[in-house]
Amino acid sequence: MTFARCSFFAICFTILLACVAPRIVPGSHVAPRIVAAQTAAPAPAAANSRNAYSLSPGKLAKAIAISRIRNIMYFVGGLWGIVVLWLLLVTRALAHLEVWAQGISARRWVQGLVFFAAFLVIATLASLPLDWFSQHVEKSYEISVQGWGGWIADQGKALGLSLLFGAPILLFFNWIVGRWPRRYWFGIWVATLPLLVLSTFVLPLVAPVFYKFEPLEKNHAALVAKLETVVARTGIDIPPNRMYLMKASEKYTGINAYVAGLGATKRYVMWDTATDRLPDDEILFVFGHESGHYVLHHIPKLIAGSAIGLFFVYWACAGFAAWLARRFGSRWGLGQVDGNSLASRSGFLALLFAISVAGFVLEPASNTVSRYFEHQADIYGQEAIHGIVPDPRKTAVSEFNHLGESWLEDPNPSPFIEFWEYDHPSIKTRANFALHYDPWAIGGHGEFFDK
Repeated sequence: MTFARCSFFAICFTILLACVAPRIVPGSHVAPRIVAAQTAAPAPAAANSRNAYSLSPGKLAKAIAISRIRNIMYFVGGLWGIVVLWLLLVTRALAHLEVWAQGISARRWVQGLVFFAAFLVIATLASLPLDWFSQHVEKSYEISVQGWGGWIADQGKALGLSLLFGAPILLFFNWIVGRWPRRYWFGIWVATLPLLVLSTFVLPLVAPVFYKFEPLEKNHAALVAKLETVVARTGIDIPPNRMYLMKASEKYTGINAYVAGLGATKRYVMWDTATDRLPDDEILFVFGHESGHYVLHHIPKLIAGSAIGLFFVYWACAGFAAWLARRFGSRWGLGQVDGNSLASRSGFLALLFAISVAGFVLEPASNTVSRYFEHQADIYGQEAIHGIVPDPRKTAVSEFNHLGESWLEDPNPSPFIEFWEYDHPSIKTRANFALHYDPWAIGGHGEFFDK
């Protein structure tokens, strides 16, 4: 139960940095936090149990083991991206790459496209071993069922999108640095604003590159009719022709659902693994949760928050990058454009390095905001199905247990890990809240609904 959003560093790495190899799992996030379900999972924990989310001993051992690997890979992957950029700078590899690109053509824009395209290819190859290992782990634990041929094809598609969109965007931002050397960070920020909106609008159009889609009512007309009862209660503008089924079973065993897009691309998407295995009541809760993201305006709020945050991130990183250029510019062999090192191709990647560091350090701030919105959506989803399903608490808790079992989430994650990594509250936190959330029991009403 996640939605396609534009947080601070999703934007930094997908728009500004062109996201070395974009992971187009629409609206989803790191596997441990994807909402999922399992067919034959047991009923939710008893109301008087200490934790509403639990696993059988065998699955618990697997969840603890794979969670440790995921956590290690999360930090290794984040730091490795920074290290790769640092190595490319200190070894003068980028300086040599810039000289090579200059020999390709006399036109500066062609040189820039060649340089940034080559950089994206190098960065993708550098991350490939870590990506391969992560996929190997997910396959070993039967989370991923995608064959290696298909996985390699997806990597190639992701690289192709990076080259198609990322190289021109990096070239454009590099041009801004040269055009306004003193206030370039403000120019980049202004240019980023429409890209924030555009990326949200375009995401649903990119997803079919990686997955097959079909109208949800094609084979699930009865389910769509039930979803319409939630639509009537929430007032959300997602008619049946905006509901889609995604063929995720070719790649994953877990389930997921999400809302994405703006205006003409706004839609609700269910993974086929969810419709095949999840009880209808739980699907209604999932839909209520996702509807909450639109009703509570989470997407525009995140776009606005990202815009505000990026203003300060770009300003701070411009100062940091200027210091790096003064301190190490000659040692790194950074080029010069009208006396401005950062305006050169290799110098611009020093700015990229600064933003990478900021992105890693400040990611917990972005995740904190995301967790708050996800908690609101959980409340909204539980309230949205009140009066539609017999027991909203039991439905929500059961869904969260299914989710944790399907993706093997550790029932007791470290508070530090949850704070730094999780863009959703942990399943333990969500299930425990759902178990005790019943304002109607004392004659009250919900936070978002009057009855």
